Amino acid sequence: MARILVAEDDPKQAELVRRYAVAAGHEVTVVTDGRAALDEVARRLPDLLVLDVMMPRLDGHDVCRALRAAPETEALPILMLTARASEDDLLDGLDLGADDYLTKPYSPRELMARTRALLRRHRLDTLGATRPEVAVGSLTVTPATREVTFRGELVDCTPGEFTLLEVLAAAPGRVFTREQLLGELHRPHGGGGHVTHRTVDVHVANLRKKLDPAVIRTVYGVGYAFAVPS
Repeated sequence: MARILVAEDDPKQAELVRRYAVAAGHEVTVVTDGRAALDEVARRLPDLLVLDVMMPRLDGHDVCRALRAAPETEALPILMLTARASEDDLLDGLDLGADDYLTKPYSPRELMARTRALLRRHRLDTLGATRPEVAVGSLTVTPATREVTFRGELVDCTPGEFTLLEVLAAAPGRVFTREQLLGELHRPHGGGGHVTHRTVDVHVANLRKKLDPAVIRTVYGVGYAFAVPS
């Protein structure tokens, strides 16, 4: 059983999510605006947040941004619901740190499948960092704590960014195609959800901003490679 917080201002949609999650054995709390979502997370940290984008007071993007900025909630699994289905809208949410996106109208079965996948990935991340630490040059990637250190400073990374950085840094100089990196995002620990070739490009662009533009090299027509940072 997991504790699921649903932030949805449409009563019918909220009841649909609540009913299916309860039927799956989960404990569910429903709030109807973004501010209430942040207050409820602060009161009792859920195992998963199902977050509508369009809500009063604070929208879903603002809620996601606030949660990812706080150390105690930066790893909280977030499944966003939206009526806006354009690729740019989806990438905006992923860029803010959402783990997955589901567009309305959606199948309740798909909703629960996405929920199970996020909870499973979160359990794997929490349990174990059976994956070894990656240390190369001035960069250290630690799966056990999901921490990235670069030139002595901690760097906040979304789940997708962390996965791509871990894969690239573990094999400096090796060229990974976008298809290979997409495959890593789809793995249980990958934080992938709704991913496309552009998702990979967005994650790489963000990592260059957070680290150093020269750390990840573009191999035109092929993909990306990691360069050992000084």
